[in-house]
Formats: sequence, C-alpha cells, structure tokens
Amino acid sequence: MRGVRPQPRRRQGFGGEDNTTGVSSLRELRDRLSAPRVVWVMVPAGNITTGVIKELAETLDSGDIVIDGGNTYYRDDITHAKLLSDKGIHLLDTGTSGGVWGLERGYCLMIGGDAGAFAHAEAIFATVAPGVEAAPRTPGRDGEVAQSEKGYFHCGPSGAGHFVKMVHNGIEYGMMASLAEGLNILRNADIGTRVQQGDAETAPLSNPEYYQYDIDIPEVAELWRRGSVIGSWLLDLTAIALHESPELQEFSGRVSDSGEGRWTSIAAIDEGVPAPVLTTALQSRFASRDLDDFANKALSAMRKQFGGHAEKPAN
Repeated sequence: MRGVRPQPRRRQGFGGEDNTTGVSSLRELRDRLSAPRVVWVMVPAGNITTGVIKELAETLDSGDIVIDGGNTYYRDDITHAKLLSDKGIHLLDTGTSGGVWGLERGYCLMIGGDAGAFAHAEAIFATVAPGVEAAPRTPGRDGEVAQSEKGYFHCGPSGAGHFVKMVHNGIEYGMMASLAEGLNILRNADIGTRVQQGDAETAPLSNPEYYQYDIDIPEVAELWRRGSVIGSWLLDLTAIALHESPELQEFSGRVSDSGEGRWTSIAAIDEGVPAPVLTTALQSRFASRDLDDFANKALSAMRKQFGGHAEKPAN
C-alpha cells in the first residue's frame, strides 16, 4: 500500500509492520502502483477534494479507479465522475461511517459508481468493512451473506454512495439532538426546588412539586444502554462522555455542522418530503453558535415596543 504525504515529517509514520510506503506526490504514487491502479482519496470535502480529483485526472491512466472516501456532496461527485470519465478513469464515491472508532470496529461503506469498477475494488471494501459479525443477522435473512450484511454496499451510480451517507448524517443529527434534549429535560427535573422568580416577564412554574427530582444523568445513560428501546452506539458514546465528565464542563455547547445536514434538508425540500426532525436538529446547531443572537435581540425589541416589556438580564 502506498500513501501520499507531501510533508517529509508526515511520511515518517509509513512503513514497518503494516507494509505501507509514503510518497511525496500523486505522480510518484502513480509510478509506484501497478495498473489498473486504485487510489483512495481521504481529504476534506469541497475545493480540496476537487483539486485532488483534477490532479488525478491529469496523472492517472485510463482504467484506473479513484475512491473518494470523504464527505463530498453527491452533486459534486457527479461532476467529478464526468471529469474523470473523460480520461477513462472511474470514480467510486464512498460514504464512510465509523468515526475514530472505525480503525478497530471497521467502517460502514456506502458506495456509488460504475458496477465494474466496484467489482474490481470490492476486496478493498470487504477488508475495511466490519464484516457480518458486527451485528446479528436480521431474522429471515438466511443463506448467502449479502454485501450490506458485511458492512459495505454498492448503492447505485455516481453520487449514490455519498447521497446515502448524506441522509445517514442527517439522521445522525436528529438522533443526537433527541438524546441531548432528553438528557437536558432530566437535568432540569429539579427546577421545582429552585427559587422561582415572580414577575411579569417570567412564566410561573404552576406546580413546582412535580419537579423535585435530582436525577443522576450518567447513571440513567448507563441504565438505558441495557435492554431499552433507545439503546444504541450513540448512547454508548454518550455514557462514556458522561462518565468522564458528568457536567460536561469542558464543552462550550457550540455545535458545528460539516454540511451533510444542510444537504439532507435541501434534498428533502427538492423531493417535497417532510423532514421536520432532521431540519430542526440542523437549526439547533445554528442556534448553538449564537447565530440567532440578532433574531433574539429583535424579539426583545418588539416586546418592548408593543408592550413596554423590559428585557431581563442574563443569569
């Protein structure tokens, strides 16, 4: 296996027991590989990926295969595939899920592109995927083990792999938001024990006796991991985080989005398909970064104008 690392110090990690070799350029990579070559690209989505694809189009030979394992927008895949196909080069867009745990768990791979190119590279995907042992077989799925059961799947033509990964990430946003919101409700279940403000600007808590619970959030997360309907790997990871830091003090609460949630929402709008949970989860990430600050100021200004409501100072 060969890997491109332009900086010499970054190439120092190659070699040794894993039988890898670092090279300094894509041209050197081409010269070190036998045709038909398979080149796996794993760089940030957007202009960086497009730049690498363009360079590969000028470097590789007809019949070679490029695997884009990043989080590229599926519409860009269609453009990239056309650019490469003009040179006789195949693109396999590959949605890769598994995060930093994939190295030990294996990666879930969602693949789009030419079926023949996929067949040629399938052994690579089978090696990187988690395998059928990663989950119990679905009842009724007997006989030969399917691709999907091994943790990789050829989803369709160019763009299909990253389209499926895009929706996967949109779902991920929704699942994460629901867990986070539920835990926050539990965390505030003791609100009835706190001093209540009594003024015209504060909605009263009518029945404080109903909210007298000091819930141990890390223990509840641990509990839900065992036998509950919402048990999941996301919950497992949440339990780890809460065990390490019950109050999560080291986090500011500013949640980034890398684009897939936005693209999923756009696809839902284009398809005319309602997706309120996924879209709201994305919007909540925007709000976490204070991008609603001016809107909230405008709300306070309107309340003052029509009702003389004074804005309460932040706690």
